[in-house]
Amino acid sequence: MIAGQKTILTQAEAKIIDNFAVLKGEMAQRGLLLEAARKAAMDSFCKNGFPSKQMESWHYTDMRTKLIHIASCNNTKADRLLAFPLLPNNIVLGLINGQAVVSPEMKWKKEMLCATPLDKLLTNSQAELPQDFADDNVIAQINTAFVSNGWKLDILENVSLDKIIELQNIQNGGQSHVRFPVTVGKNANVTIIERQSGNNEDSFISSVSNLDTAEGSQVLWIIIRERGLMSSELNQFNAQLGKNVVLKLYVIHTGSHFLRQEINVNLNGIGADFQLREINLLSGKTHTDTTMVVRHLAENTTSKEIIRNVAMDRACGVFQGIIQVVKEAKKTDAHMVCNSLILSDKAEFYTKPQLEIFAEDVSCGHGATVSEIDHDQLFYLMARGIPEVKARAILVEAFFRELIEELDKEKLRKVLWRLLDECLQAHI
Repeated sequence: MIAGQKTILTQAEAKIIDNFAVLKGEMAQRGLLLEAARKAAMDSFCKNGFPSKQMESWHYTDMRTKLIHIASCNNTKADRLLAFPLLPNNIVLGLINGQAVVSPEMKWKKEMLCATPLDKLLTNSQAELPQDFADDNVIAQINTAFVSNGWKLDILENVSLDKIIELQNIQNGGQSHVRFPVTVGKNANVTIIERQSGNNEDSFISSVSNLDTAEGSQVLWIIIRERGLMSSELNQFNAQLGKNVVLKLYVIHTGSHFLRQEINVNLNGIGADFQLREINLLSGKTHTDTTMVVRHLAENTTSKEIIRNVAMDRACGVFQGIIQVVKEAKKTDAHMVCNSLILSDKAEFYTKPQLEIFAEDVSCGHGATVSEIDHDQLFYLMARGIPEVKARAILVEAFFRELIEELDKEKLRKVLWRLLDECLQAHI
């Protein structure tokens, strides 16, 4: 039983609690410290269990019925990264089944970038783990209890990295619980690609990225998720934006059995700007939930979120987005829109945009659409000799194109288009 509740433990909840009892001894033997934080996190999980549908932020994702199985902790060892980086000159920092790996040919100037495997910091008790264990913050609870590795990145002041940092988080069966704490110095400019990949073996992953930015910095962060058919993932992206900081976040999701993606962004400094572009291509029997909270906490801040979804087969998708504008955040400009294409009678997509505005002199809005492929457009293409399957793929590609075209890096645009095209050919 979970303390304070009458609900019987699900198989997945019981497995997580049992895993902690087994793994805390292993982590102690490896010297992975922070025992108090881990215990506090697990105590919170034991008290609350998985969030229920009665919690507003989890209304469309009932973990007690959606996440019914947790993969074994028996990770197989791996000794290599993905076969290729997205671009040839990328700085590749990898995690394979929770083990930190870096290619020997990868070099960078230490006066520009400091990269440290998180297990070294955990061993020396130098890592700091936030302890926000609210009832509905199950990702922080699980990740803090089990985190064993990751990469800590520090981009120094006034640095403009000409190379892209590529974080490869590969899980081929088993479990991994990782973190990516990243700090970006004043007036620095960096592009980070986070690749979440894996095969079709049974796997369970929690991943938390924490971005802290100083005044005037610019960050382009791209999350590409190509998990396998048996993958369950809990992912959290948290960002703190200082004065005149620009953060552009791209999320491209094409695979995993179960996914909860949380995005939490605080615009703390005057002139901060946040831009989100998200593409979800959902197929099979997958369940994908993106839940976002953007908080405008200072004057003259801006944000714009555009989410495009395609759901086919028996896939289920969710987008919940909240824009909060506090009383002090005058002259805020914030807009959010979620557009979804449904390509199957059995596919579903739930959208819930919200505005919470307590300031005057602001420009805020939100919108959402759910539709099928335009039959007139489909007929137009087919009348010109294009087969129906190809015509559908063309229309879906056009649905996504504007978001990719916003990227000002031509080589990166081509790579992302190639990944999406391969996925479209496989599923459409």
